[in-house]
Amino acid sequence: MALPETTTKSVAKPVTTAVTTPAAEPVLRPHAEDAFAGELAALAAADDRPRPARWRLSPWAVATYLLGGTLPDGTVITPKYVGPRRIVEVAVTTLATDRALLLLGVPGTAKTWVSEHLAAAVSGDSTLLVQGTAGTPEEAIRYGWNYAQLLANGPSRAALVPSPVMRAMAQGMTARVEELTRIPADVQDTLITVLSEKTLPIPELGEEVQAVGGFNLIATANDRDRGVNELSSALRRRFNTVVLPLPATPEAEVDIVARRVDQIGRALELPAVPEGVEEIRRVVTVFRELRDGITADGRTKLKSPSGTLSTAEAISVVTGGLALAAHFGDGVLRSADVAAGLLGAVIRDPAADQVIWQEYLETVVRERDGWKDFYRACREVSA
Repeated sequence: MALPETTTKSVAKPVTTAVTTPAAEPVLRPHAEDAFAGELAALAAADDRPRPARWRLSPWAVATYLLGGTLPDGTVITPKYVGPRRIVEVAVTTLATDRALLLLGVPGTAKTWVSEHLAAAVSGDSTLLVQGTAGTPEEAIRYGWNYAQLLANGPSRAALVPSPVMRAMAQGMTARVEELTRIPADVQDTLITVLSEKTLPIPELGEEVQAVGGFNLIATANDRDRGVNELSSALRRRFNTVVLPLPATPEAEVDIVARRVDQIGRALELPAVPEGVEEIRRVVTVFRELRDGITADGRTKLKSPSGTLSTAEAISVVTGGLALAAHFGDGVLRSADVAAGLLGAVIRDPAADQVIWQEYLETVVRERDGWKDFYRACREVSA
């Protein structure tokens, strides 16, 4: 993929060694720009609207890529995100300004998914990624050194190992920082100069890398997990924050789970999802009721377990159930296939959550019409 030439004062060209996968062997999880290359190409061909510097698509086309639609030539663009349109429009518009984008939400609200697809649509490359953890060093955001060359020849451009953020600045592309609040606070603040001055100093060489047009950064964060490091006010001011909500309705959540499980299932050669939609609906219902602390009809108040019971976890439970159905069943998703995964998702604290789960089974699931098989399967794995 050809990258635009830059006029930065100091551009370190990384030397990378790629491990290639044989063409006949499909990868388990293609990058967004590869998995949806046809849709991106169709959008680019039909897109006659103004594009910001170095953007592959216009903001309108980027939003269409995420939300789905039908192009004039009949090409169907599948939805990548099911949620309020305005949220996507604000996120895309932010990337067209000099403000960075912070996608905030509880775990499982598709922050990483949206981040990846935004980068793929804007820059054609979603791989300029820094994965935030408690051990993420400053070098992951700024730059590191090839110590063999550093010891042999001293500090030089050849010895410099650019970070994904530095490469995005030099090439006018979109960088991603996942789980920003898991990164230590002093490392987080490395981004302040990058986002405010749009420059990254290299004091060892007396040089700097200046961001060229098209550069921006997407970060994701949540404040519900353990190990969270609050953002400093100085850093938070550099971001425009967009909060991704949980799905508004059960139907929307069922649709999201079914779509993602179908995509994952095709890659893993699992049975088709439509035959298991009823079980998906049950898993989503259980998650929503326990998450909200009340039954869907509003009649019974419930205790909520310690876990988040997110849409992402529902996807995992159903995918695991499909695998069981494929390898140890008749290929049709049934209650017995999802029961064990559901139990593992709900019971995170064995002492407290076990009691909450048993009460829910006996007072809600047991009495629900048409759920007898589901109740028996859950009781069996809970025993």
